[in-house]
Amino acid sequence: MSTAPKQPIAGFSKLSKVGKIKWIVENFFREPDTVMRELTSYWHHNEDQQKVLDGFSENTISNFLLPYGVAPNVMINGQYYCVPMVIEESSVVAAASSAAKFWMDRGGFKARVISMIKKGQVHFLWKGPREKIREIFPELKDAFCRDVQPHIANMEKRGGGIRNIQLRELPEVEAGYYQIDVDLETCDSMGANFTNTVLESFAQTLIAFFEAHPGFSTEEREVRVIMSILSNYTPDCVVRAEVWCAIQDLGTFPNQIQAEEFAEKFALAVQIAKHDPYRATTHNKGIFNGVDAVVIATGNDFRAVEACGHAYAARDGQYRSLSDCKVKDGIFRFWLEIPLALGTVGGLTNLHPMAKRSLELLGDPTASELMQIVASVGLAQNFAALRSLVTTGIQQGHMKMHLQNILNTLGASDPEKNLIQGHFSDKVITYQGVREYLERIRDQPATFAVKP
Repeated sequence: MSTAPKQPIAGFSKLSKVGKIKWIVENFFREPDTVMRELTSYWHHNEDQQKVLDGFSENTISNFLLPYGVAPNVMINGQYYCVPMVIEESSVVAAASSAAKFWMDRGGFKARVISMIKKGQVHFLWKGPREKIREIFPELKDAFCRDVQPHIANMEKRGGGIRNIQLRELPEVEAGYYQIDVDLETCDSMGANFTNTVLESFAQTLIAFFEAHPGFSTEEREVRVIMSILSNYTPDCVVRAEVWCAIQDLGTFPNQIQAEEFAEKFALAVQIAKHDPYRATTHNKGIFNGVDAVVIATGNDFRAVEACGHAYAARDGQYRSLSDCKVKDGIFRFWLEIPLALGTVGGLTNLHPMAKRSLELLGDPTASELMQIVASVGLAQNFAALRSLVTTGIQQGHMKMHLQNILNTLGASDPEKNLIQGHFSDKVITYQGVREYLERIRDQPATFAVKP
């Protein structure tokens, strides 16, 4: 039966943190005192630090903990990294670490940033003749650049700023609908606030320009700004990571699979993901297992990264693999091109205590360097997943890592865990099988030498 309150609450956001929790536990939980203690137990012991965490969002009542792991020995462009990864899914960090170790002995990952252009748009309606707005657009661009100068001066000093301004006509959306498309470089910041500030300045200039320009009639002076906002689709902020080696240097694999057969099956698996969106979705999810884990650890926006990556994967009208593979002239080559709008200054990267430590762990990289690290980990994760799929199958490794979660769910003691882990070291792991073996241990403790 639902424990939801009979009436909605007014003024919830104005309650103190304890007041919020008190209302929640008394109205939604069967054991309010227990839940109150549990929620408060996850508060940071440092009150000042907790205030910082509370400030990230709204109506905060507690902290939601996730594992913080590392993948060591990730060699990128000849430099070794110990990469932080925040993820709750078992086997991901282990798989990335395994792939990093594999490629460390074969030259490591090679990465380079192709471009770092971000995009924003001013959307507006204007019902005048198209020829006229095209004619006056150079003047409008000059006005944009003049009026926005106070907002971009500091960014320009750091080497960033506005790179291009275009007018787009989209009558198929609605008659008189236009966009001002703006390309920007934001240096080491992700640039969301900077971009939106620029766009809102452009919107104000747009309105003032139409009101004051002598070339417009009274009717033509009316321009309606719909919205001014950055785009999280950044197909010109792209990084490439790749690995390659001679096929014979790949070595041998489980089930007596030789290097040539492995390379052939691996390349075909990638090609399948290039053409089948059902496979491509799971394939790319594996890439983002690695990408998101590093993005979260460094305080960047994984939702924006994911949205952009999936849009990029479908840029030709069909959803496809983000990675590619070629086996030619005795060389195995595997690569990934992915858009990543990341920052290493500003925003959460400066505020979250663990995000700051993550960047320090990585050697305080620039945004360009972080893009290369993230892409390399995504490629490592993809390699590890495909290697398992075309050799042993995904479940063997995954379920071994997942066994600990099963044991915790079943409430196994440490001695019971040791017995079960030993028993299943060479067996197929299933939840039912683990549960049944645990029941045998508990039914016959003397046989298994486990103290009741």
